[in-house]
Amino acid sequence: MTDPIVAPSAAPRLTSLSHGGGCGCKIAPGVLSALLARSTPITAAFPNLLVGTETADDAAVYKLNDEQAIVATTDFFMPIVDDPYDFGRIAATNALSDIYAMGGKPLLALALVGMPINVLPHDVIAAVLRGGEDVCAAAGIPVAGGHSIDSVEPIYGLAAIGVVHPDRVKRNASARAGDVLVLGKPLGVGVLSAALKKERLDAAGYQAMIAAATKLNTPGAKLAAFDGVHAMTDVTGFGLLGHTLEIARGAGLTARVRYADLPFLPGVEALAADGVLTGASGRNWASYGDGVKLGADLPVVAQALLTDPQTSGGLLIACAPDCVADVLAIMHADGFADARIIGELDAGPARVEVA
Repeated sequence: MTDPIVAPSAAPRLTSLSHGGGCGCKIAPGVLSALLARSTPITAAFPNLLVGTETADDAAVYKLNDEQAIVATTDFFMPIVDDPYDFGRIAATNALSDIYAMGGKPLLALALVGMPINVLPHDVIAAVLRGGEDVCAAAGIPVAGGHSIDSVEPIYGLAAIGVVHPDRVKRNASARAGDVLVLGKPLGVGVLSAALKKERLDAAGYQAMIAAATKLNTPGAKLAAFDGVHAMTDVTGFGLLGHTLEIARGAGLTARVRYADLPFLPGVEALAADGVLTGASGRNWASYGDGVKLGADLPVVAQALLTDPQTSGGLLIACAPDCVADVLAIMHADGFADARIIGELDAGPARVEVA
């Protein structure tokens, strides 16, 4: 793999040019819901549109024929790191994750580029693009085009297209009572990115964050073949609680999460306890905290960590109990050593309970 290009000393830090970073840039879920409240549901008017905006799913899915459906998504954000190559890799990995979360396989991508062209050296911008191209190459797809603008803040991401069998689409709203919840990656990218911006992240912490955020969620395409995998999403800007709540509300079930079983990236809990957090964590809680019940015995930092925005986070899978062993075997075989059971879904009010 080609060595990353680090911004020359004369260039400003990428994170200093943006007001937010990674999936922490997302509009808060409550605000987004209000903005979309007047939008008209469109699936009824387009019968081949299998997945639209109704359940805030990860991507749109359009049926072409009995064997093929197109999966389409777009994702972009401001820098979460200062290394331009790593920024490109993280943003591309995050965008392709939406394809995998629907059970699809990526086909191609288009680059979305906004850069302060007179502020950043051109070799730095080129490194961002190269990072995205290298991730797409690892996924076996080309960056086949795109669009660029001269912007005040650096922005990069992809519009991605994939394919899935119409009968194997994995939605975020199709979980069933009795399903087990499996999480694919450790949590804490938002906390580590906040530590980086405050110059409190050591080299080991940085490498752990990069390793997690640049790992493609390829098992999603393999899990599509299992009838026992009922629902899937990826944990990104709304944090674990937000995306678990989407699954619970979509299915009309209670999601129960065991805090002690959650995996965290090294050092995350200590940093959070020391006040190293993102602003998006509080905005997330304000948006959906009324749909969550936190146990009285949880650590003080639990709320902040559960709402921590994840950039290129792990798959969150709802599957039948007799399918769990197969799901974990696929995850572990693809290098997701931290994949584990974190809870279950039961009949009850549509909310998340954490004990």
